[in-house]
Amino acid sequence: MLIIGCDLHTRYQQIAMLDKETGEVVEHRLEPGEVVEHRLEHESGETRAFYASLPCGAVVGIEATTPAHWFERMLTEFHHELWVGDAAQIRAMSVRRQKHDPRDAWHLMDLMASGRFPRIWTPSPRERDLRQLLAHRDKLVRIRTAVKNQLHALALSQGLCRGHRLWSARGQAELQSLTLLPWAGRRRQDLRELLTPLDTTIAELDKAVAREAEAREEVKLLMTHPGVGPVVGLAFVLTLGAIERFPRSKQVVSYLGLNPREHSSGGRQRLGRISKQGNVMMRWLLVEAAQTAARFDPELHRRYHRLKFRRGSSLAKVAIARQLAVRLYWMLRNQKGYAQLVRMQGSPGSGVVDPGPSTN
Repeated sequence: MLIIGCDLHTRYQQIAMLDKETGEVVEHRLEPGEVVEHRLEHESGETRAFYASLPCGAVVGIEATTPAHWFERMLTEFHHELWVGDAAQIRAMSVRRQKHDPRDAWHLMDLMASGRFPRIWTPSPRERDLRQLLAHRDKLVRIRTAVKNQLHALALSQGLCRGHRLWSARGQAELQSLTLLPWAGRRRQDLRELLTPLDTTIAELDKAVAREAEAREEVKLLMTHPGVGPVVGLAFVLTLGAIERFPRSKQVVSYLGLNPREHSSGGRQRLGRISKQGNVMMRWLLVEAAQTAARFDPELHRRYHRLKFRRGSSLAKVAIARQLAVRLYWMLRNQKGYAQLVRMQGSPGSGVVDPGPSTN
């Protein structure tokens, strides 16, 4: 069996290969193929020839850095296995102050051979592609928001204050009727021309998300909760993956970056702001969904206003987003809908779903 530690770069690979049967170790630098149309052909050069020459079943370990889907496809084609490791843990287990590519590759190989490689879960190609759908929609929505903010500022500068009504047919007619100087008029025209195709594209992506959500039972289960629609439900399912990976809700909160930073020592606990170490898009979606959920769920409504009065609206929104994430986790874990929720304390030992009539 061959174990390969691969220090993967955009332009080359540095590998350290161990043959477990003979104990032989080989170090080598793999160069990509020729430049074709201003891009490197990784799959046509020395890299492809090397992995094609190996016997089937080799295990290749890399750090979780820049996505290299081409590399995964190539290894699958040659029936090799790819392991992806936590980059932070890999660096923490290296005690030497000298860092260079051959040492990094050797370190990866040593961790794999000794059973200490911090392997992480990776989604399937299909799930990664659906994540691209959500990420693409998220970026376009942010661009559209920026365009709308500019048009809104332009309207306010001319004394036209309509709020959200500016995007109605009447509001758009009033915006168009404003008398502006040449470059201000050009700005208004260009921004409005940007807004129309953005609306069309986002509507198409919303339909694609809705179709995918309708085809997944777990997403439809999450959508029974107030404030959770197809986008939030599908994103939550794709971000967490197999729900069995998380034995406790606290692990989900930490995975999403909604847990507080901690710097405790000497018996004194110090908690700070949230860690923000998880998926940025998922965290933003949860905060947005939490504000809607707090309007329709009585318990979330009471807690939001209590925290808003004591600590401010920003902290209250994040706290409700955390509680919403815990609720969605237990709905998936127990396959129970919103109607069966009775209370949420954020721990497995608390009552999460209706226990039913007592048998005593």
